[in-house]
Amino acid sequence: MLRPPIPLLDLKAQFEELRSGTYEAIQRVVDSQAFILGETVAAFERDLATYTGSRNAVGCASGTDALILALAALDVGPGDEVVTVPFTFFSTASCAYKVGARPRFVDIDPGTFNLDPQMLEDAIGPRTRAVLPVHLFGQCAELDAIVEVSNRHGLPVVEDAAQALGSSYLANGATWKPAGTVGRLGCYSFFPSKNLGGFGDGGAVVTDDDGLAERVRALRVHGGVQMYHHDWVGWNSRLDALQAAVLRVKLPHLDDWSAGRARNADRYDRLLRDSGLVDSGDVRPPVRSAASRHIFNQYTVRVRERDRLRQHLQAEGIGHAVYYPVPLHLQPCFRDLGYREGDFPRSEAACTEVVSLPVYPELGDERQDRVIEALLRFYRG
Repeated sequence: MLRPPIPLLDLKAQFEELRSGTYEAIQRVVDSQAFILGETVAAFERDLATYTGSRNAVGCASGTDALILALAALDVGPGDEVVTVPFTFFSTASCAYKVGARPRFVDIDPGTFNLDPQMLEDAIGPRTRAVLPVHLFGQCAELDAIVEVSNRHGLPVVEDAAQALGSSYLANGATWKPAGTVGRLGCYSFFPSKNLGGFGDGGAVVTDDDGLAERVRALRVHGGVQMYHHDWVGWNSRLDALQAAVLRVKLPHLDDWSAGRARNADRYDRLLRDSGLVDSGDVRPPVRSAASRHIFNQYTVRVRERDRLRQHLQAEGIGHAVYYPVPLHLQPCFRDLGYREGDFPRSEAACTEVVSLPVYPELGDERQDRVIEALLRFYRG
């Protein structure tokens, strides 16, 4: 008898736990007919600020817009450059274009997939106005070193924490700080696949700088603090009250969900080692930084024969995905930046080797065992 497929992510299982509370929260918004900003959004912003320990949290329409608003609030604009990595989601670099600037890439650490701070200094030039590290797959970049280099050049750090809400970083080897709170501003996404996902798009910016927070608030509503009075040319990027209501229901469960993902990741690590797939070099589990608490938005491994393996997993009904198949410096829309194949070999290698496996907290041992069995059948026959 055919066994049911294993999805990469099972949002329906998560929703069943919260069905009644979610419907009640949505109903309250519907009854109020207050759909744009208002008290529901303000309440979620307070909840998020408390959760992250930030003075300010500002909701917006998406994680992409969070990055754009953060750069705009810092006056990054035409003629400027933003240093970031080419192995990440598209919006990390496109946000620079959206404010009139350009991305300048620096390669990744091959273990963590995050920005290599040893290479940061050489990427900073006279037009650099911000440094934008990514906390990829739920693990913080090496922020102490990144902030030290950035501070020396007088540059603000904007954290792309879209995949890392709930993660934390051991700042200065002494204090655990939530992802998004070490730099000047931190940016989150509430896309449904994130550890804290809404019922559509959503995002937020956090900062301890009250002036920057006020500007982000203005920029998300066409650049005006007072209605019909505009200090800047901004965007229409408001977090919907319905999304805020859903996120308020989910936020108290976030740490438990992230802990479930981490337990599954630990079990994957153990099963892969015991299977011999690690020693053979067929599968390389994620490298974990001692200075970061990894929340495993994705459990991403490096593998041999990645494309053939994907065909095998598809045939076995094992959900999986490649994040990301093409590095940003080789995307056609960034051709004008002048980069070529070979400029960032670590990022290019990752794009050909990585595959993400199911790691959601509701996965269970039986389905996880099936994933390992499928890998063994491919590599051992």
